[in-house]
Amino acid sequence: MASASAFPAPGRLVIASRQSRLAMWQAEHVQARLREMYPHCVVGILGMTTEGDRVLDRALNEIGGKGLFIKELEVALLERRADLAVHSLKDVPMDVADPFALAAIMAREDPRDAFVSGRYASLEDLPAGARVGTSSLRRAAQIRRAFQTLEVLPLRGNVNTRLARLDEGRYDAIVLAAAGLKRLGLASRIRAIVPPSLCLPAAGQGALAIETLAGRDDLQAWLAPLADARTAIEVHAERTVSRLLGGSCRVPLAAWCVSTPGGGLKLISRVAAADGSAMIEAVAECARADRDSARLIGEQAARSLRDQGAARWLGSS
Repeated sequence: MASASAFPAPGRLVIASRQSRLAMWQAEHVQARLREMYPHCVVGILGMTTEGDRVLDRALNEIGGKGLFIKELEVALLERRADLAVHSLKDVPMDVADPFALAAIMAREDPRDAFVSGRYASLEDLPAGARVGTSSLRRAAQIRRAFQTLEVLPLRGNVNTRLARLDEGRYDAIVLAAAGLKRLGLASRIRAIVPPSLCLPAAGQGALAIETLAGRDDLQAWLAPLADARTAIEVHAERTVSRLLGGSCRVPLAAWCVSTPGGGLKLISRVAAADGSAMIEAVAECARADRDSARLIGEQAARSLRDQGAARWLGSS
């Protein structure tokens, strides 16, 4: 990849973003970083409403998946109305189709899930029959597995919409990504961080991805300083196992990779029945923290899960 010095500094860049508060925070974060690096560049934001934002009365797995959050942004890239799009990596399909590319994966925020409630301190504190809201099939399956007496209900909408529905009394608690709450300055709403041993995160959770048209060597070079190598390697392992198992919002699959003290990687992956009646887990480790090693442990984890019978929950994946 050519360095940024191989190209004249950009004079104007446009970022495509969803218009939710969290998405705009993410776009503005990238905007600020770009302005720091290229002070003479005019960096604008093109706010858009996606199909995933418009349809809130059905679960994502019923209307086409998380890719619905990025399609309109990709059209803006194709039409050259925007140069780059900023996404939550967990919303990006495991296979990025031509003619697009992920130019940079930025440093990760807390990848874990957060428990939010006005009355209760943790999932363990909830009484039988308590209503727990979540937008994620992955979270729902794991919570049902651990707490069979809770009523886990669907909850769509942006972060503020979900918090408002909790505050209205529709739910006793909700579970959502800790990263979004922290980025929006709402960390005080977190009553407890849900331990990964109870609810393993989604592949790529907490990381931001910057998408461009493939072949834009200038953009690749300009955006390279925003990339975080450690995060990119860890999420590559997570996205490998997820891709090999057809991971999407239609599959209750979780994957979390961390760097180990000895300089290696540890990947934990799970697939569960949607009703929480059963769950399988795979753990894969390697001594090196590089992209090839990340891919290999992702492949190892996917094989292990398939050998344990994951196919029964993967549908046609």
